[in-house]
Amino acid sequence: MTRLLNPIFFSFLYISFIYTLSVNATTLQSDIQVLEVIKTSIDPVSISTDSFLSSWDFNLDPCEMTGTSFLGILCTIPLDTNTTSRIMEIYLEGDELEEFLTPSIGNLTELVSVNLGRNKFRGLPETITNLKKLTSLQLCENYFSGSLINGIGVLRKLEVLDSLTQLDLSNNELTGEIPQLNGLWQLSSFDLSNNQIYGNLPQFPLKIRTLSLGHNLLSGHITPVNKLRHLRTLDLSDNRFSGGIDKRIFMLPDISHVNVSANRFTTLEVVEFSDKGSQLHMLDVHGNRLCGHLPVNLITYPNLTEINLGHNLFSGEIPAEFWRRLAFLWRSLNLEYNYLEGSVPKEVNRTSEGVRGSFVHNCLTCPKGLQLCHGQRPASDCVGRNRGGDLS
Repeated sequence: MTRLLNPIFFSFLYISFIYTLSVNATTLQSDIQVLEVIKTSIDPVSISTDSFLSSWDFNLDPCEMTGTSFLGILCTIPLDTNTTSRIMEIYLEGDELEEFLTPSIGNLTELVSVNLGRNKFRGLPETITNLKKLTSLQLCENYFSGSLINGIGVLRKLEVLDSLTQLDLSNNELTGEIPQLNGLWQLSSFDLSNNQIYGNLPQFPLKIRTLSLGHNLLSGHITPVNKLRHLRTLDLSDNRFSGGIDKRIFMLPDISHVNVSANRFTTLEVVEFSDKGSQLHMLDVHGNRLCGHLPVNLITYPNLTEINLGHNLFSGEIPAEFWRRLAFLWRSLNLEYNYLEGSVPKEVNRTSEGVRGSFVHNCLTCPKGLQLCHGQRPASDCVGRNRGGDLS
């Protein structure tokens, strides 16, 4: 999954090859000491020669250096010659560093962004709550474990950081239920995917734009999502949600990507959208228990180009409007492994060029040579429906 990063820091990071900002000023001594502790607390065997951490040379001043020293560090710019620089951002993503995260990190009180993703860190220290200016915390793909709320739960610690806008705890070993996140009222991106989270959805901060909770054990209904008026990307895939996929999700003004695949939903409600301002671009509901006819109102969403309705229990004929849409706007249409019936128009052989998707394992009668349609259910699976096959 794509991680959402602090735009100010990482635009500078990639353009400048993550070189340290030179400010010709001395770094606060206590900040240097924290950096030393961070480095010495890491298992030295895990520090590769091409990692950013290996460039930290404490014979030099972190905030005075540019080039190949102290990579992954950004500093504040002093207002005058009488003040010292502070460490404001740390970027050590993907270095596969291994050890417990040192409590000393809580002494870097000017930090606004921390990215320790794709390492092997364990243990989130209590002192993280000292970082009151933190706006972005990226801890994905580590070995952080434990409950989100019980004892010294991870989110209970982080809730006091009311400046946070981006929080990524994906691909860890976290368990428990998601608590109310009242303290994180500025949160715009929240990623807890690929953990062992269970229970129902809470009410989320209303500023959230990206909500990623896929590959967990969450259950119940998804109605709390309906209140997120700024939501753009929703990923609830591979959980245990049930009931209906509410029409109000598709009516959120900024929603662009919806992935609720691999759950236990039984109904999909799509109302006609008369406003041309809909931003919905991608819809993935595959791998549920959706039944009935295909939702013809999908054609009223003007920016929709990628649709996956496969691996469900849909029946009946494919709406003629779908074929016309496939010829002009829809670039991906997956209807495989349903019980759809009827004849696929011969024209689809021509209009489907460049289209991704599949219509296989249904009860369709397909034009000869249409690869998207090759391989239908046996006639015994289509009792009571038109028998599928190939047109000669």
